[in-house]
Amino acid sequence: MEAPRRRPDTGARRGRNAVKTKAAILAAGRAEFAERGFEGARVDAIADRAGANKRLLYHYFGNKEDLYGAVLLDAYQEIRRGERELSLDQYEPVEAMDRLVRFTFRHFLANPWFTKLLSTENVENARFLKTLPDIPALHSPLVGQIRTLIERGGAAGVFRRDVDPVQLYISIAALGYFYVSNIATLSVIFDKDLSSVSMVQEREAHAVQMVLDYLRTNRG
Repeated sequence: MEAPRRRPDTGARRGRNAVKTKAAILAAGRAEFAERGFEGARVDAIADRAGANKRLLYHYFGNKEDLYGAVLLDAYQEIRRGERELSLDQYEPVEAMDRLVRFTFRHFLANPWFTKLLSTENVENARFLKTLPDIPALHSPLVGQIRTLIERGGAAGVFRRDVDPVQLYISIAALGYFYVSNIATLSVIFDKDLSSVSMVQEREAHAVQMVLDYLRTNRG
């Protein structure tokens, strides 16, 4: 007697399709908002980029404002996830800080959309970021991690103890953010291709040296 055929799990298939569709819409929103800013971005264009029905976009994300907020949150979650994956506690303080600076620089370099998205949100005076309740919780572990590195380095006698972790991270981020966000204009001003491999490597090494020189107890 022939065994009965199993019916496909339509619920699971719908779930997988929903996950893929939402991911595609987020990626399309990221590209559209980075290129055109919040005001210039169009829901129709995002749906076209995602290859999705506009009604699905509204179904999954609500309106344009909600989608922008989701894109912004996803961008911060991505960089924070990368920082966690560094597992810095396993390294000595100097190497751990070296790795954090390099990761931050490379993240901006590999994701130029991120600097554009942050620029858009600053134009908006962070009005959408202020509405995202997950943001403080995302950044607290990062500040704690840097504070721990400073304390470990201080105990080992290699780092100053009087360093504010928030100020330090702002400086680390600025060393990469400014370079990437202004790479076109700086290349023209200084008549150098700052996007070339050699210039990028030089800049990364410079960023690491600046941070470590600032942190070291013996800077003479």
